[in-house]
Amino acid sequence: MGKITGFMEYKRLQEASEAPQLRKKHYKEFSLHLADDQAKIQAARCMDCGIPFCNNGCPVNNIIPDWNDLVYNGNYKLALETLHSTNNFPEFTGRICPAPCESACTLGINDDAVGIKSIEHFIIDKGWENGWVVPQVSAVKTGKKIAVVGSGPAGLAAAQQLARVGHDVTVFEKNDRVGGLLRYGIPDFKMEKSHIDRRVEQMQAEGVTFRTSVFVGKDFPANITNWSKETISPAQLQKDFDAVIIAGGAEQPRDLPVPGRELKGVHFAMDFLPLQNKVNAGDKLKDQLMASGKHVVVIGGGDTGSDCVGTSNRHGAKSVTQFELMPQPPEQENKPLVWPYWPTKLRTSSSHEEGCERDWAVATKRLEGKGGKVEKLIACRVEWKDGKMQEVPDSEFEMKADLVLLAMGFVSPVQQVLDAFGVSMDARGNAKATTDGEGCYLTNVAKVYAAGDMRRGQSLVVWAIREGRQCAREVDVALMGESVLPR
Repeated sequence: MGKITGFMEYKRLQEASEAPQLRKKHYKEFSLHLADDQAKIQAARCMDCGIPFCNNGCPVNNIIPDWNDLVYNGNYKLALETLHSTNNFPEFTGRICPAPCESACTLGINDDAVGIKSIEHFIIDKGWENGWVVPQVSAVKTGKKIAVVGSGPAGLAAAQQLARVGHDVTVFEKNDRVGGLLRYGIPDFKMEKSHIDRRVEQMQAEGVTFRTSVFVGKDFPANITNWSKETISPAQLQKDFDAVIIAGGAEQPRDLPVPGRELKGVHFAMDFLPLQNKVNAGDKLKDQLMASGKHVVVIGGGDTGSDCVGTSNRHGAKSVTQFELMPQPPEQENKPLVWPYWPTKLRTSSSHEEGCERDWAVATKRLEGKGGKVEKLIACRVEWKDGKMQEVPDSEFEMKADLVLLAMGFVSPVQQVLDAFGVSMDARGNAKATTDGEGCYLTNVAKVYAAGDMRRGQSLVVWAIREGRQCAREVDVALMGESVLPR
């Protein structure tokens, strides 16, 4: 424990960030990690609880009190080793994870939780700055070959773990660059893609092979942007490799079945966000979908909707409005009722701070326009009675809408991929595989495993890393009879 009375003496400190009106002018990250003295004070707030609920609140079970103590004492290198022992990519989670660990923090019962995420951000940035993040090359090769389909956080975590115990790992990615939804689903202002690039370099040095622009399956899904140049059948992978891990994202978006959905100007969020990331990476696009000078309506109040808000503001939208179907949550959670679980409360993102009208308990009834192009949205107020959503009488209203972005979440992985493998699915359309008992993460198809959003559905980056790591261990055990990889 760094300082016994630290949690009583020091207040939580937020990371410094650029002012909203300034950061809207660019696509770079705008939050700074803590300075050394700030990190020391924030780490001192950790109470080193007898039962550290933060560990269990974190899906990868980060050993949070330990690295807080190490940061307080200035032992940053050992703090990094401790952090890496449970999390392959803390530079991802330290930027885009919503930090369920902080909701579980014991101090959070009656005070502001320890700034765990900001300390994690500090540790990994300190590691990169000092050259402590280096390839961990296996001294022995097993001769076993493993294919990983999908290069998002689950696929990358599985690939790195398996390479480090001596397996030959090839990662297949349908897009033109590695990273999956980290690359093309997360805006650069939340996480610059250089963080992915240097991890890829590390993994290549560790022996991982990356093959981009390769789609694994049969017919490419019509609703997914096809950046692939090559198609490989699942049968070929099963023939060429000793094990296959399918770790793609949950990319099947939830649609909006209302009149006018077919109008031009109505798009899924993932038709919009990836294009800006490609432009930021230096690509030249002929027909980029832009929000410039438009009245933008974002349907969906989650993180993807927030990303659409931030990107639209940077495009120079005339106005940005975000609708959410559910009622507005309370500004403060009922801590005695919900702790240590993730609470329902009003959350204002950095994108909202940059300019956005938000409205709750709103349902879209139809979209209208002229010449086949959307011009306005007709909506109504809704309320919940007896567990059912009902329209509030005489509450219909309309608003200008030149661009409507559907950000209502993702219902499942791409079904064509699972069908091509012949993998059984659960009721939600995810790959069916257990995480308990013998044969964890193994599907009904021999040698084929599933992890991350492919198995659990739309979820957090930290859950993807956890499942990738655990799946890697199960594959290693199946191939070698035992494993030194942590579960």
